[in-house]
Amino acid sequence: MAGKKMTNPRTLLKAWRLRASKQLGQNFLSQPNAARMIVSRSGLTAADIVAEIGAGLGALTIPLARQVRKVYAIEKDRRLIELLRTELRVAGLANVEVLEQDFLRMDLSQLAEMHDRQLVVCGNLPYNISSQILVRLIRARTVISRAVLMFQKELAERLMAPPGTKAYGRISAVLQYCADIRPLADLTKGHFHPAPRVASRVVEIKFFPLPAIRANDEDFLFRVIKAAFANRRKTLRNSILAGGLGINSEPLQAALLAAAIDPGRRAETLTPSEFVRLANDLQAHIGSGDRPA
Repeated sequence: MAGKKMTNPRTLLKAWRLRASKQLGQNFLSQPNAARMIVSRSGLTAADIVAEIGAGLGALTIPLARQVRKVYAIEKDRRLIELLRTELRVAGLANVEVLEQDFLRMDLSQLAEMHDRQLVVCGNLPYNISSQILVRLIRARTVISRAVLMFQKELAERLMAPPGTKAYGRISAVLQYCADIRPLADLTKGHFHPAPRVASRVVEIKFFPLPAIRANDEDFLFRVIKAAFANRRKTLRNSILAGGLGINSEPLQAALLAAAIDPGRRAETLTPSEFVRLANDLQAHIGSGDRPA
């Protein structure tokens, strides 16, 4: 079904007497070819259940809905809800449910349980909360098979950066522990209204059924990674000691030795698997009464 062509966001907003919200980081996709290209490269099937973050004016929602079984169009901005529903009605789509909710507060497991299958998460993310959304997805990944998301290009490069590079950091290590990340497309400022200040990149995040090396306690692993990167210029040993974990030098030294990790290395040189070994060995060397909360 060809359906209705995308209305230019500038025209649509003007007709509804609305403006993009800077506070919510709204930059609406304005090129229909770009939206179709993103969907075509996403490998979505007619059986997929999609949760779309920040459906906005429906630029991505409409081509998604024509490709998959069901789309949950999640939109926090109450001003856009009726506009979005109108666009979907005009497009003749009956497989989209608009949810006026904050994605960061949603329980995705309920949606997955309703369909007895994992979700695919898609979206043009507000750049100011991209990292928070990633953390949310990582914690909910048992009900998510993969995600196709648009990020600020610089952040996308950080997500894919290998250990030992300047761009590799906390979010790189955490995400690479549990997922494979690959680029799907690059978009320019001209693909959006209003135009953002930066270029964008669409990436696919495919969550592993099980990490290559599993952490005994993922929350503890993520805290160790956070502490390690809190002071990038310090050695790994000194950064973790100063990272607010409440760990003493003796168990840390023993754990580093057990994990075969030089305490003089910097955090950005450790692979996700090395962080897992360190976190697991560190827990083994901390008495249960002294274990960080």
